Amino acid sequence: MKKEMTSFGDIQLSKKLLLAVSDMGFEEPSPIQSQTIPLVLEGKDVIGQAQTGTGKTAAFGIPTIEKIIDGSRHIQALVLTPTRELAIQIAEEFNKIGKYKRVKTLPIYGGQSIDRQIRALHAGVQIVVGTPGRLLDHLRRNTMKLSEVRILILDEADEMLDMGFVEDIETIMKNITHEDRQTLLFSATMPAPIAKLAGKYMRDPQKISISRENLTVPLIDQVYYETREKFEGLCRVLDIEETGKLIIFCRTKKGVDDLVASMQARAYMAGGLHGDLSQAQRDRVMKKFKDGKLEILVATDVAARGIDIDDITHVVNYDIPQDHESYVHRIGRTGRAGKKGVAVTFIEPREYRQLKLIERLAKTKIVRRDLPSSADILERQREIIKERLIKTLSNNKFADYHTIVSDVAADGSYDIVDVAAAALKLSVEGFKEKEEVENISNTNSSNNVSSAARLENTGGSAGMVRLFINIGRSQKIRPEDIVRAFATEADIPGNVIGVINIYDRFTFVEVPEDVAERVLAVMHKNTVKGYKINVEPAKKGR
Repeated sequence: MKKEMTSFGDIQLSKKLLLAVSDMGFEEPSPIQSQTIPLVLEGKDVIGQAQTGTGKTAAFGIPTIEKIIDGSRHIQALVLTPTRELAIQIAEEFNKIGKYKRVKTLPIYGGQSIDRQIRALHAGVQIVVGTPGRLLDHLRRNTMKLSEVRILILDEADEMLDMGFVEDIETIMKNITHEDRQTLLFSATMPAPIAKLAGKYMRDPQKISISRENLTVPLIDQVYYETREKFEGLCRVLDIEETGKLIIFCRTKKGVDDLVASMQARAYMAGGLHGDLSQAQRDRVMKKFKDGKLEILVATDVAARGIDIDDITHVVNYDIPQDHESYVHRIGRTGRAGKKGVAVTFIEPREYRQLKLIERLAKTKIVRRDLPSSADILERQREIIKERLIKTLSNNKFADYHTIVSDVAADGSYDIVDVAAAALKLSVEGFKEKEEVENISNTNSSNNVSSAARLENTGGSAGMVRLFINIGRSQKIRPEDIVRAFATEADIPGNVIGVINIYDRFTFVEVPEDVAERVLAVMHKNTVKGYKINVEPAKKGR
């Protein structure tokens, strides 16, 4: 049995490839990579049985790009894939792997201008990644030559079978006439038609199988919450968890649309992905998600097929998967490249038996958790303040303030802990000349001022009340932070909130007249992003 690589330096890759692999953050090869790369470099045909999340793109991409002949403008490698999204992602990863060798990879798929693709092919590319339908279109038009292709890769072969592409694949394979052609086939399962295809077109293929157990790795924390109010539960979990990019799975297209609308109303940066979207819409959503302009991608299983992004911190099963294979496939999108991931599943009481069945068949443990309470969320906000304070202390760049603290504490009138607490309050809440405004919602009767009167002349637009908040850019407050807090705490739709103007140390926000009192009562002395805030009606001209 061939010895597996323990690092990418264990095999004779060129310096340019090793540098690119290092730039991508790869240190140790995954099982599929350690077994596949040496075989491909030796010229062997390979059948790899592996699902998304095992690192198979780099497993065939690294040796393929290593074998590309420099200086040639002909297509030397062809990758067939079932979906446009996967074609784009494979091409992006190939371009990263081949950047120092200056290997050009072109994705070809339906829904994009064919004229643009023809121009790119004429300019010269070494690798094409495409969907069968569009590749056949180019072959019929004679705009793509495959006579120099020496490596053919079939990725997600079982998915291409399910989508009815087997005849198209055979037609394409017959156009690859190079006598030394090397064929690599990757598939999560191995149905009879795929095995037949392999037997007909591959030469003594070496078989590699990555078991399902390798997908549910220990780096993924798997938890579930049982609740009849899934949306409220989801919001609580998101408010207390430290998340980066996350994918939320819904069972239906309508479920995706409804959840995205609800999340956007609470100012979460969420976008949806499902089969009813046009290709341009799908591309826009994926670009925003990859660029960090969306934190949350809500998707159906079919729409998410082929999504391969390494920095997903959380996967959320908003709707429980239909079976254990779907569960494993979903959660395999987090916990990659040696990073820790979290898989969260929401169930209703009637779905408990289905969850236990998934747990047993997937041979994994999904831990029950109680939903965070309001007190938990408040405690988390306090922890955030504490963490910021400790980081400031660790940076040790506050010497300029020593004399102020020393002067205040010098005469013994103030305890040093009180001085520190007051400084922290000043940092979080800002300074208020008159503390009585902290009880503004209770002072109207004593001042003989009616609620309606104190909400007049705030400078708001027609039908709106303009409010003053004592936090701003210095606290890294964003409009979505204000909308999310107001919508959640005051139970109002996020889209009714009006103009938000954020300045260095304070913010103005407009809310409808009919909810202004509720917002004041709920938000005054509340917290936003860990900062305790004062909220009051703005003064016109302020």
